[in-house]
Amino acid sequence: MVTKKSASTKNKKAIPEQGDLFTQERPKANTANPEEFLSLGIYAERAYLDYAISVVKGRALPEVADGQKPVQRRILFAMNEMGLRADAKPVKSARVVGDVLGKFHPHGDQSAYDALVRLAQDFSLRYPLIDGQGNFGSRDGDGAAAMRYTEARLTKIASLLLAEIDEGTIDFVPNYDGSFKEPKLLPARLPFVLLNGASGIAVGMATEIPSHNLREVASAAVALMKSPKTSLGDLLKHIPGPDFPGGGQIISPSSEIAQIYESGRGSVKVRARWTIEELARGQWQVVVNELPPATSAQRVLQEIEELTNPKVKLGKKSLTTEQNNLKQTILNVLDSVRDESSRESPVRLVFEPKSKNVEPSEFITLLLAHTSLESNASINLVMIGNDGRPRQKGLKEILTEWIEFRVETVT
Repeated sequence: MVTKKSASTKNKKAIPEQGDLFTQERPKANTANPEEFLSLGIYAERAYLDYAISVVKGRALPEVADGQKPVQRRILFAMNEMGLRADAKPVKSARVVGDVLGKFHPHGDQSAYDALVRLAQDFSLRYPLIDGQGNFGSRDGDGAAAMRYTEARLTKIASLLLAEIDEGTIDFVPNYDGSFKEPKLLPARLPFVLLNGASGIAVGMATEIPSHNLREVASAAVALMKSPKTSLGDLLKHIPGPDFPGGGQIISPSSEIAQIYESGRGSVKVRARWTIEELARGQWQVVVNELPPATSAQRVLQEIEELTNPKVKLGKKSLTTEQNNLKQTILNVLDSVRDESSRESPVRLVFEPKSKNVEPSEFITLLLAHTSLESNASINLVMIGNDGRPRQKGLKEILTEWIEFRVETVT
């Protein structure tokens, strides 16, 4: 018995199966049938694909070549064109933002200023590209002052991104209205996608690239240039792991780190750094001077407050046995905690024990177990490659593509 195909089956044939947004052919309307021009399904799919691709390539993900997103690249280029190099007098951030919006980035002024602020924060970037004068926020979540109050200029290390831009090294494209030219990429002399990393959420994908040490990355790049067959294991002798802006010590085993750099995805366990300061009469205190990424002194203080003064859980009439036991355990060993951070000491958290007879190792272990002094840092090495497609990449592939870009840039 032959049955007719349902209308829903026909519609499914008209729309291709979901796949790679950057390789899949987009649905086209059939000009022989004018009614298909009004098909909501085809129009919605095409519009969503266009939007997804524009977000991925135009906002959220960095390029493997220079490590920058479009708004960051435009800010740095605009400041370079304004002559705001490291030895120049800084100007009001509002003037920079105005130049960026008027010439290259016709979007909201606050979003452009937020991007500028992040480029100046030494707790956000391992190697800040902008030298900010004034209040540019803090790692405790304090916001930056308004753009009319702060000033900015480029840092010395920004010259590694911009120095060769007028030497015919990269291609320029028209800006949004064709009145100016802007660089398609910056002639990065080092793989900044690894140096400063990146973080972003696009449509259907996200990236979380940690920062790395400049000397280590440069050493690995040189080794790979000299011997393209260098193995990942040999590269990891140069780059043992991430180097976060706020410091901290990575305690994940090297085998896990190697697996992350091979696959481009995973997480590492990061622990704060501390010292034990001896005081008078045999007393001592623990001083934390480096914190894991995304952890602030205020967050740790809040966690201690929640442990020592817990609140009744929703739906309960009183504290649970677990809450009471944990509260008593903390109060038995911890006398006080205070934040002594300052301009000279960006992070200085002081923990005083209840008694000098408390074992320091047990005291620290208790703090690590119940606060963010030890936490996981996610890694997701997604970026736009030299072929223009976003993809998760391993460490060797990232360095290889950057080397290919540099060879094309200087030849």
